[in-house]
Amino acid sequence: MPPAALPLLPLLLLLPLALAARPAAPPHRPTFACGGVVSGESGFIGSEGFPGVYPPNSKCTWKITVPEGKVVVLSFRYLDLESDNLCRYDFVDVYNGHANGQRIGRFCGTVKPGALVSSSNKMLVQMTSDANTAGSGFIAKFSAAEPHERGDQYCGGRLEKPSGSFQTPNWPDRDYPAGVTCSWHIVAPKNQLIELKFEKFDVERDNYCRYDYVAVFNGGEINDAKRIGKYCGDSPPAPILSERNELLIQFLSDLSLTADGFIGHYKFRPKKLPTTTVPPTTTTVPATTTLKPTVALCQQKCRRSGTLESNYCSSNFVITGTVITTMTRAGSLHATISIINVYKEGNLAIQQAGKSMSAKITVVCKQCPLIRRGLNYIIMGQVEEDGRGKVLPNSFVMSFKTKNQKILNALKNKTC
Repeated sequence: MPPAALPLLPLLLLLPLALAARPAAPPHRPTFACGGVVSGESGFIGSEGFPGVYPPNSKCTWKITVPEGKVVVLSFRYLDLESDNLCRYDFVDVYNGHANGQRIGRFCGTVKPGALVSSSNKMLVQMTSDANTAGSGFIAKFSAAEPHERGDQYCGGRLEKPSGSFQTPNWPDRDYPAGVTCSWHIVAPKNQLIELKFEKFDVERDNYCRYDYVAVFNGGEINDAKRIGKYCGDSPPAPILSERNELLIQFLSDLSLTADGFIGHYKFRPKKLPTTTVPPTTTTVPATTTLKPTVALCQQKCRRSGTLESNYCSSNFVITGTVITTMTRAGSLHATISIINVYKEGNLAIQQAGKSMSAKITVVCKQCPLIRRGLNYIIMGQVEEDGRGKVLPNSFVMSFKTKNQKILNALKNKTC
């Protein structure tokens, strides 16, 4: 062998090992365009560029069609859009049909809704983003299902009779199944309202009703701005009266613990005509009133009156939490509260990031009641129309101690 060839021998021997050690080609990952027309028994849609950050200032529309005679079931596998309690900035809208259809719901943030079911074989999904994007977008699976299926997976429907009942799947024989979503859309004549009562109620308990829950909305769509309440645990919600002639009831269970479920009843009621033009008096501050820190208001003695029990029912919201930020503006104190527990939510806007939850409150008179950053408080108050909590000099605020939890839990289970 010529001397020049000798150094090549070790290299040739090592070549197979080097080839074996080369990393395999990455698996093929689907890429999603901005919208499209999709059809078939099942498939996936996703935001443009998923799993990368979705682009700003875009509007993408997907038209989904499944075989004639079937309905579309849409299940979000992943959702990560800019969070806002009213979904005003980045959001996904889901509609029945392809044109001028009823909106089934609007979604943002990171909390996935349950499966969404269309009333025909067509569904339209539209994602809108503003100039500031925040998140990876979404991926969802669509599939065809038999209409009005009443098995372990689907339930709900449109209720138009003057009175009726609705219940969880398997009621009353056994627990409701895991991984279901049900939406009942109750529609009364234009001049009537809907009264709703739950007779029996047992849904997996959680302080924030994050896992299994019943949500009730004014109108015919899932919209947090119109949500009357979100319920779980084993105490039936108080009777509900709609603002107008439509209510939407949504039940969702996750893939873990289940419980007995519920049965509810509804009936139509005529609108009561006002008998006088004198506005009714009220002992609480209306949610739409914005109070400014006037001299007369803020010179009152800063002394809370009553007890936890006597202030609970007259307050729009009751929370315990830690003050994490404070800022003085125009004589008021604006604070962010990291929530420990929610006992009464009302229309308070609660932001969720992972397992952390927070709310913004305004102490109208900055010195009264006095709250300090880093300390824990029980806070009761009213709610502004934008969802911010409002604390007045006579609002009930006190330092939070662990021993208070028992009293608050008892109040939460008591009907005001």
